[in-house]
Amino acid sequence: MLEEDEARQRILDQVELGPVVWMPVELARERTLAQEIRGIADFPEFDNSSMDGYAVRAADATMGATLAVHPDEQPAGIDRCLELEQGQAIRIFTGAPVPKGADAVIMQEDVTRSDQEITVDDPVVVGENIRRRGGDVCSGQKLMSPGTRLTPARLSLLHSQGIAEVPVYTQPMVHIITTGDELVGPGEPRMPGQIYDSNGVLLRSSVESAGGVAEQIHLADDPDTMVSAFEILCEVSDFLVIAGGVSVGDHDYVKPSLQAADVETDFWRVRVKPGKPFVFGRHPSGCLIFGLPGNPVSAFVTFQLFVAPAIAKYLGHPTRPLAQPLGIAGEVLENKGDRTHYLRAVDVQGQIHLSGTQQSHALFGLSKADCLVRIEADSSIAEGAPVSGIRLS
Repeated sequence: MLEEDEARQRILDQVELGPVVWMPVELARERTLAQEIRGIADFPEFDNSSMDGYAVRAADATMGATLAVHPDEQPAGIDRCLELEQGQAIRIFTGAPVPKGADAVIMQEDVTRSDQEITVDDPVVVGENIRRRGGDVCSGQKLMSPGTRLTPARLSLLHSQGIAEVPVYTQPMVHIITTGDELVGPGEPRMPGQIYDSNGVLLRSSVESAGGVAEQIHLADDPDTMVSAFEILCEVSDFLVIAGGVSVGDHDYVKPSLQAADVETDFWRVRVKPGKPFVFGRHPSGCLIFGLPGNPVSAFVTFQLFVAPAIAKYLGHPTRPLAQPLGIAGEVLENKGDRTHYLRAVDVQGQIHLSGTQQSHALFGLSKADCLVRIEADSSIAEGAPVSGIRLS
């Protein structure tokens, strides 16, 4: 049985970066940048006004001074190439190019206008209310590194540079297979002993949250059907995620079916709770296979521990430690078992409390959790002590 860290590293060692594609900036939200981006032009590209007001010489705009207003004005848009003379003011608007000869902009609220003159009520200093060329970005400046996630603000920065397309890593195609004759879909009739499938939506939405493209398929507990499906899906998937049927029961057909489909198993048990029965393997096509336990909480936890980091590496995300500081324990947290345990918990103003029952089938407690608390085997965390684990989005 592998330790958690070794199992995750063995998985990541086999994950390659996804192919790079160029796509329009407006479609690249939350995608991962594959190459460095540098500034193409200064931004702003010219000195411009940050206020509606009057372009002036600061030396002229002293308290109580009267300045003649130029007969023309400078709105935002095309530069009218106006030139300011001594003792003059030029009407200007936000974003407009600063006229030649002006070294400040006085806000319209700080003057009193009478016909073609203004009287200064509040003086300005050189550079006041002027956005200087290159004050935000200089041409050639490094803007983004490979691995940067393209947020709305970053997309806006790219467009401000006139960049229409960016290179990003392709999202992995992830097929999710749920197994078990006891499962039916929501809204379908159930026979006695059957239950609604919760793993499908759990894993599909988890894949999509992690940045992958997901498609779900349900398979009956039939070895021939499984082998045929595995053979086909391994050829068209980057990752294959299977929920259920990976243990050693008489009706757990996943492992032998994967073997029959030419999947080479790397390992199939991890020292972690919930989720000890976990299969990882590789098909000759390059598809990576993750066999998760059938209990929903076990499936969710093992996804977070092993599948989500694999998707992150495929997408080019920077590698970060999985366990992060969460806060302090709001109660005593115990693990009396011989495996690392991830407890479902909720952060209440920095204090971490269990979110409900910790059994591997208990979805209600999982639904309330916003973090997974990591506790080493045969150990406890005292109330008030620091807690680490995985923050759930």
